[in-house]
Amino acid sequence: MAERPIVVLERRTGWVSIDFAELWRYRELAWTLALREILIRYKQSILGVAWAVIQPFMTMVVFTVLFSVLLGRNALPTAAGIPYAVSTYCALLPWQLFSQSVTRASLSIVNNQNLITKVYFPRPIIPLAPVLAALVDFVVAFAVFVLLMFWYHVTPGLGIFALPFLTLFAVLTALAMSLWLSALNALYRDIQHVVPFLVQILMYVSPILYSAQSVLHGKPSWITFLYWLNPLSCVAEGFRWALLRTPRPPGYAIACSVIGIAILTFSGLFVFKRIEKRFADVV
Repeated sequence: MAERPIVVLERRTGWVSIDFAELWRYRELAWTLALREILIRYKQSILGVAWAVIQPFMTMVVFTVLFSVLLGRNALPTAAGIPYAVSTYCALLPWQLFSQSVTRASLSIVNNQNLITKVYFPRPIIPLAPVLAALVDFVVAFAVFVLLMFWYHVTPGLGIFALPFLTLFAVLTALAMSLWLSALNALYRDIQHVVPFLVQILMYVSPILYSAQSVLHGKPSWITFLYWLNPLSCVAEGFRWALLRTPRPPGYAIACSVIGIAILTFSGLFVFKRIEKRFADVV
């Protein structure tokens, strides 16, 4: 009778030690966890997937009315020739993808403690699943935005071909933050209370409810550099450029955002892998 092969699992050494080939082999598990995330989110929900549209739409309506009252309809912080409602909803598309991913992924390690303590699989798949699930809401909200563009007679330019890359930027930013926060929340449960506050602050310091041009005009170069170092700034303005024909983010802004994403991603991988070996003990 042939002997069964023995599989020995050894901890990898190195700076990050992420086995991307192994992640690809477990891709079906990632999609299964993402599907479960979607089903749990809308289980026993009256409106279901409609919440993917209601949230950004109501945010757009509230701030359109608020800024119209406070600033006047002719002084809204939007790009020239673009209705404020369209400009804001456009930037809310990648923002909702980011915020939902980070909010749910930050709790993913703790919520999947049964899997972590009983089954072996690449642990980065756990915070990846909420990011993949958020893409479903992104697609639904994007379909409504297309109708909004028809209503306001706004047509995209050639920049629309850059939209997949901009979406990838948003996904990478969300995944990088998710790696950070999910790992830290496994050690310190206070992180789950910090995440909503952090997400809210990021919304106000990113050009979501206003255009970057309306706040950066006349500012010193160092402030501009720090502003564009936030990847969400380039993503939001990039979406407006791709879909609304607003001015393209300058080259140095794209370079700053790439640097920001690289720093977040590699530091997130490093922190996640450092803490990963303690997950089974602390969750």
